[in-house]
Amino acid sequence: MVEAQVAFSWWEWHFHPDVILGVILLEGLYLLSVGPWRRFYEEPADVKRGQVALFSLGVLVLFVTLASPIHDLANNYLFSAHMVQHLLLVLLVPPLILAGTPDWLVRPLFRPRLVLAAARYLTSPLIAFLVFSIVIAVWHLPEVYGWALRTELGHITEHLVFIGAAVVMWWPVLSPLPEVPRASYPVQCLYLFGLTVPMGFVGAAITFSRRVMYEWYETVPTLWGLTTVGDQQIGGLIMKVVGALVLLGVMTVVFFIWFDREESREEGAGGLEQSGGAQDEQQVPAER
Repeated sequence: MVEAQVAFSWWEWHFHPDVILGVILLEGLYLLSVGPWRRFYEEPADVKRGQVALFSLGVLVLFVTLASPIHDLANNYLFSAHMVQHLLLVLLVPPLILAGTPDWLVRPLFRPRLVLAAARYLTSPLIAFLVFSIVIAVWHLPEVYGWALRTELGHITEHLVFIGAAVVMWWPVLSPLPEVPRASYPVQCLYLFGLTVPMGFVGAAITFSRRVMYEWYETVPTLWGLTTVGDQQIGGLIMKVVGALVLLGVMTVVFFIWFDREESREEGAGGLEQSGGAQDEQQVPAER
């Protein structure tokens, strides 16, 4: 454990060329596609301002996560900050981007039958659950996590894999494409509840470990009086508690949407029955 020689600054941003280029390309291609390039798509529909705002917010969060002081704090000081960074990449960026993506924009990508079949299989709730769970478990093994911290290639790969697995994970809940549909509301609720298990298990293993699992953080400066083990425990709790709260919060929203639609359907069915009964009563005298 090394004492910090220079105070950490929340105002020092690190503008990595790869991050800047990636963010500009992602946002630029999206704005061009929903704007002037829209005429090149088959049956493009109007894009709501809310969708554009959600997608752009997702890209902004991605930029802040990878270029702001959070990135410096995660790489050079605290494991707990690294966990915050990962949760932003997994639980916030993908759902915002999916919610802001119109179906006609991604439909050409799924037009080949093989791609469509693979996407349907990969985003089925059980497979998506397994993909996300395995990614979370494997990347938090000390050897794999250490490789990501020691090498630029490992770090970039880690983030790309997390984002890709998170898109697969969120697809059964937020799919923008009917051809690769969302799960039913009851399945979504069970699915979101189930996703708390792997994150909770890995988070608990990190929290209750009495030794330093990630040796990298023994070689970097400490901040704010935290010990390496204490910082590790905070990181595990962030993964376990915050991750569960986000997923359970989304599950609650899905449940109430499901409840509201079922209630509206029952009211509609009741109205049709009453209307049918009234018509029968009016027709009886005429038949007589």
